[in-house]
Amino acid sequence: MDTQPPIVLNEAAHRFELTIDGHMAYEVFERFPGGIAYEHTIVPEALEGRGVGSRLVRHILDYAAANGLKVRPDCPFVKAYIDRHPEYQANSLAHGARPG
Repeated sequence: MDTQPPIVLNEAAHRFELTIDGHMAYEVFERFPGGIAYEHTIVPEALEGRGVGSRLVRHILDYAAANGLKVRPDCPFVKAYIDRHPEYQANSLAHGARPG
């Protein structure tokens, strides 16, 4: 049974949010026609070293793929994650994907 807290899409704040032990990690995004730009990943110091950033990025990349969105990884952490995980490269504008 998965007891991890859910990652929540907060459209009003333009971010995906993950709250653990009272600390919120989040990814700031901006939509564009046919895609989504991931701009900044925030992981509070209290959550560092627990895989929170990677879990968040995996979720946002899966979200983009499930919704047919091309990904523009403006955030260096997101781009590095894509570079290390070839399964996400076909959907990334940084790796030659064409916008919608």
